[in-house]
Amino acid sequence: MNSTDLANPSTTLDTLIVGAGITGLSLAQALHQDRKRGRQSGQILLTESQDRVGGRIVTQSQDGFLWEEGPNSCLPTPEFLKLAVDVGLKDELVLADRRLPRYVYLQGELIPVPMSPPAFFQTKLLSDWGKLRAIAGALGFVPPAIGATLSDQGGEETVAQFFGRHLGQEVLERLVQPFVSGVYAGDPNQLSASAAFGKVTQMTDVGGGLAAGAILSLTKKGKGKKTVDPSLPKVQRGELASFRQGLEALPKAIAAQLGDGIKLGWHLIQIKPTEHQTYLAEFSTPAGPVRIETRSMVLTTPSYVSADLLANLAPIASQGLAKIPYPGVACVVLAYPESAFKINPSGFGNLIPRGQGIRTLGTIWSSSLFPHRAPAGWRLLLNFIGGTTDPAIAQLSQAEIVQIVHQDLQKTLLKQDIPPKVLAVHLWKRAIPQYPLGHHQNLAQIHQGLQAWPGLFLCGNYTDGVAVGDCIRRGQECAADVVKYLDRR
Repeated sequence: MNSTDLANPSTTLDTLIVGAGITGLSLAQALHQDRKRGRQSGQILLTESQDRVGGRIVTQSQDGFLWEEGPNSCLPTPEFLKLAVDVGLKDELVLADRRLPRYVYLQGELIPVPMSPPAFFQTKLLSDWGKLRAIAGALGFVPPAIGATLSDQGGEETVAQFFGRHLGQEVLERLVQPFVSGVYAGDPNQLSASAAFGKVTQMTDVGGGLAAGAILSLTKKGKGKKTVDPSLPKVQRGELASFRQGLEALPKAIAAQLGDGIKLGWHLIQIKPTEHQTYLAEFSTPAGPVRIETRSMVLTTPSYVSADLLANLAPIASQGLAKIPYPGVACVVLAYPESAFKINPSGFGNLIPRGQGIRTLGTIWSSSLFPHRAPAGWRLLLNFIGGTTDPAIAQLSQAEIVQIVHQDLQKTLLKQDIPPKVLAVHLWKRAIPQYPLGHHQNLAQIHQGLQAWPGLFLCGNYTDGVAVGDCIRRGQECAADVVKYLDRR
């Protein structure tokens, strides 16, 4: 499709989706399934500026190693499982053993994260006082959220303020802060608690304390529990999912189903409204300039890309999108012979609180999570470094980053200074969107800025969850919104 005849409505698309990351692919696949079921979703096109699909999902292999350079795994949510089944990957699914321990490196020692009440009382991660403080807070003995600082923040708490108030400083520093580093590569002193941990903060609204809120939430969830789809693979709480050939198998399988409905190397330059209540998208493509007219358009691009595209059309929304920060994070993929380790690296991996003299945020023990990720006699480690609290990482060379990570691993996992097999150093200069204080108000501004442009949708991980499962859910929800809009037209 090299051009569109604007005078001929039959050549106008029903939906143009920009960005073939997992969000855009999930959205396009949902619309594709809608058409197969006989609904009139119309003609759909998915465009991507890169020469590959998948966005941040990057799987690589070399010399018998298979690794991820972005997301390493996914919670096996019903949406994820249904999508995997629909695109023919049911038999390719692999699940990590939920009994594998998670570790936190504290004061020179790797300590398992307590995953049960007995383990909580026995853990060395918290002092006796820290445990009592956490229990009291969970039961609702919590000081009120007051003070001049909170007033200056409009009554909104940071992650550090919320968890410090509810569970105490030790839980914050030794459990919450490493988790925030691992998921967001963020700073708990900057992230909004209600935006980054919405389900947790809502528990306190429901029950007054975290424990009571959790019980009440589970009770409500149980009453409204959906029937389990028997066609989906059976999974257990705590498991993580991937595929035999890595996580990138999912976007590739979706793309194979969409076929010619995807165009790679198409760079969107400009969006213009037309007199027909449609949108005209102008692309730079390998075959030359292309113009596409569409009745609805969804931008699944990162917020900073969407901000540039909407600068002239919807300046208020553009300003809000441009405010969302993305810190840089490096994924450093290293392999070592089994003899180099001072412990048996069997587990999910380890996170590292700040203040331990180690710059690495955390390490995923990839070859113990999923089968066939490393040759016999080797262990594969995915290390993450940088983020909001360490922006200087983005200025270092690959060799310097490898040296820092290797030195950190000598403290945490290795018993001798054996040089690593360096498989990859992938610096994501803008890695994970942050949800700082005022995030909800900013999203409201973005939404308000789009009200003048019906049929133009935004769908990205900068709104309400950065995990792969969140992106899939959000893409499917947006597909339903697009169908409703087209039905109204």
